[in-house]
Amino acid sequence: MLELNSIHKTFNPGDVNEIKALRGIDLTLEVGEFVTVIGSNGAGKSTLLNSVAGVFQPDEGKIYIDNTDVTRWAEHHRARLVGRVFQDPLRGTAASMSIEQNMAIALLRGKRRGLGQGLRRKDRPVFREHLALLGLGLEDRLQSKVGLLSGGQRQSLTLLMATLTKPRVLLLDEHIAALDPATAEQVLQLTNKLVRDYHLTTLMVTHNMSQALSMGTRTLMMHQGQIILDLRGEERARLTVTDLINKFTELRGKGKLDDSIVDDELLLS
Repeated sequence: MLELNSIHKTFNPGDVNEIKALRGIDLTLEVGEFVTVIGSNGAGKSTLLNSVAGVFQPDEGKIYIDNTDVTRWAEHHRARLVGRVFQDPLRGTAASMSIEQNMAIALLRGKRRGLGQGLRRKDRPVFREHLALLGLGLEDRLQSKVGLLSGGQRQSLTLLMATLTKPRVLLLDEHIAALDPATAEQVLQLTNKLVRDYHLTTLMVTHNMSQALSMGTRTLMMHQGQIILDLRGEERARLTVTDLINKFTELRGKGKLDDSIVDDELLLS
């Protein structure tokens, strides 16, 4: 379970460049819940994920993972509970290292690392078994340098590595945005499979409204550091992209949104 209680975060406080990135976020995700997050640029989506990952500590509020207060935990300490995949396929892997070396590092995420052997022979069958899930033949290329892989292969590997130890929370920060449509669809299918099979509590940021409604079981919309829509159940299941745009328009008419929320990037489907 993931719980955020009244999370506030301001960058450059008191400065001319002050940005109130998160304004009193209250959010609870049950175990295994898959939530998509949408909103215009600067809405606070990535800041929300960074707060959960421990990239920074909030100015106010508490963060709980499995009922444990992790608010003041450092990012490396929180890594044993949180897996993350970024938009850039190059960020999640070490290009100069082999596939099996990258996976060995992922297997040790959040654990104490002494002077013992990092890559153990007994782990190779485990790596092959997991890599076979990708359907890319990487299970037969354990010694290949990751830098030789395509962007889609690297992002698939990154996703696999992020879930290898079955983290309590999985964070996906526009993880298919840099991929071509066919590869993006393959990675989305893999995402659904891993989240479902491992029962992972997941937050996925996307600018694609169609994906926001088709992936997972709940959709949040953020604006100016706040959650202004929380859609789930039958209400969400009935919605089309057009319906969601209309909700934006309705909120804007009530003065809760400005025109920037419905931008070209957000309307991609």
